[in-house]
Amino acid sequence: MYDVASLIKKAAVEAFEAEKPAAVMFGTVTGLAPLVIDVGQKLKLSGERLVAMKGAGFSAGDAAVLLREQGGQRFIVLGVV
Repeated sequence: MYDVASLIKKAAVEAFEAEKPAAVMFGTVTGLAPLVIDVGQKLKLSGERLVAMKGAGFSAGDAAVLLREQGGQRFIVLGVV
């Protein structure tokens, strides 16, 4: 059996998440060729999902500052701290 209230709540949360404005996030550089950044245990970003500033230098283990685009599909790497 489905709990209708839970389904409605889940749908509302998913709709809100999809419309989130940009957000600042932090991650750890774990790969360089290609660039890979881990954001928590469940999110590993690489490839087309990352947009890095030209001339940015990264080293494994660096703490990276990311700006998530609205909708959460791509992340702009602002730099390292």
